[in-house]
Amino acid sequence: MTPKQQLESILSNEYESEDGELYRVELLDGMTDSEIENLKNQLPNNFLPNEIEKLLRFSKGFEFYGLEEVRFDAFGHFGFEEMFPNSIQLAGDGFGNFWILDIDSKGNWNSVYYVCHDPAVLVKHSENLSEFIKHVDEFGQKGNQSNLDIIHEKTVMDIWSEKVGIMKKNEKDYDSENEQVELPELFLVADLTDKPIKTGFPWGKSGPNTKITRPTDEPVWIVEKRVKQGFLSRLFGGKK
Repeated sequence: MTPKQQLESILSNEYESEDGELYRVELLDGMTDSEIENLKNQLPNNFLPNEIEKLLRFSKGFEFYGLEEVRFDAFGHFGFEEMFPNSIQLAGDGFGNFWILDIDSKGNWNSVYYVCHDPAVLVKHSENLSEFIKHVDEFGQKGNQSNLDIIHEKTVMDIWSEKVGIMKKNEKDYDSENEQVELPELFLVADLTDKPIKTGFPWGKSGPNTKITRPTDEPVWIVEKRVKQGFLSRLFGGKK
């Protein structure tokens, strides 16, 4: 299904909140011609995929219990450019964690990621926007048995504690296609290319201000690895 078709397919569904109240998807207004044009002018390559334009003309988002407002037009709101140079901030959970749609330099709308700050983990959440809308519907239907809730509550902790993950095997040399990219002295490579949903990596293991680099459009991140120094090493200025 296209994103618009997927959204239309859940409009008649009825859900029950934790308080036992029934609710449905509440659509936001669609975008006008001038709003569409303004968004295009902000996007990479000034390109808006046709199926996304149809969705935005129908509705720029919706209200859903348990999530902050879901928006399809929130380009550049996320602000974590090292990780996502171009993105749509689809939704937040109210606690500083966000669902982000990745847009490449040609303007294509790609996978959706869940970016958690506590623990500091990134997870591939949905293959595309249509599947994300489906996952929101599933969340309303199944609650803690849904993909969305499992990632939000369990997967991030499993990745942080390294029960699952992809980074520990990827400490290696990496040749960036972008010669201007300056890599840290020690780093790990997180490559989510062709990885299934619920795959991810801890981006904050080295603490605050960890250097993160996204060399290309591919879902590959270079994450700085800091080695803790012992007391005597710090005292005498020895090597790590």
